[in-house]
Amino acid sequence: MKKKTPSGTPSTDEEVLQELALDYPLPKILLEYRGMAKLKSTYTDKLPQMVNSRTGRVHTSYSQGVAVTGRLASSDPNLQNIPIRTPEGRRIREAFIAPFGSRIVSADYSQIELRIMAHLSGDEGLLRAFANHEDIHRATAAEVFGVARDAVNSEQRRYAKVINFGLIYGMSAFGLASQLNIERSAAQQYIDLYFARYPGVKNYMDSTRAQAKSQGYVETWFGRRLWLPEINGANGMRRQGAERAAINAPMQGTAADLIKLAMVAVQNWLEREQLQTLLIMQVHDELVLEVPQEELALVKEKLRDLMCHVAELKVPLEVGLGEGGNWDEAH
Repeated sequence: MKKKTPSGTPSTDEEVLQELALDYPLPKILLEYRGMAKLKSTYTDKLPQMVNSRTGRVHTSYSQGVAVTGRLASSDPNLQNIPIRTPEGRRIREAFIAPFGSRIVSADYSQIELRIMAHLSGDEGLLRAFANHEDIHRATAAEVFGVARDAVNSEQRRYAKVINFGLIYGMSAFGLASQLNIERSAAQQYIDLYFARYPGVKNYMDSTRAQAKSQGYVETWFGRRLWLPEINGANGMRRQGAERAAINAPMQGTAADLIKLAMVAVQNWLEREQLQTLLIMQVHDELVLEVPQEELALVKEKLRDLMCHVAELKVPLEVGLGEGGNWDEAH
């Protein structure tokens, strides 16, 4: 038994089942069933019932005041939570199709939070890697494992990717060890090596935590405040959560500011040029547009330029573009 519920019975939450699935077939089947049941109840059963009778479309609602970081939150239906790493989740995205004569275009900021970390921390190693348009996970793996970039194998790159994103979210050695299924001491060694190679990141994290504790908030690059009322609280778990948020919030918050600036810039351009293209969705760091075939070349050319230049950071912003007859093909 891995964990108990408050009532004392064995827990079957996702974390426990994922751990058990490494050794037993049944927990894996249970996880797959839960995933399919959630997709069915949340999307395939409900989406057809949510089609607007006047427009023939499904319309989501966006809220600005739900997420602490300032990200837009989608609801009724939540189109931001459709899983894209599973074939079943991607099948849901296939249901969002362009009308005849149009295409779906997806424009997604590439590794935006890591780029913001490089910008905010000013770390020379990260700035150099992004300036040279390197694969950042490969570059990190080379630094942490002490090998040449072209000698990095797929497993080392996977470890580096978990480390890169884990540290952005304030992950501890314990959390990293769980993610990589390694000993805590080995995870701590990876973290120590990372900070030794990227000292600017360590300095930024330390100073941000200290600043959050002294003033009760952190800020995005654009000066929007993100309050952390638990940062000096008596409850240890909540305080640690606030400390993790102090690291992550400026990055997620700055990413939220950037995508909103991009939305404004794109919509202003569409109206100024009197185009028929519609900005139809925003999903985290991605904008989704419905583009008539005759405007496709112009929109794809201008869209990347607009999104890449809404702000000038110390590293270049990069945008991936895709198009297709449906949302899955475009992503």
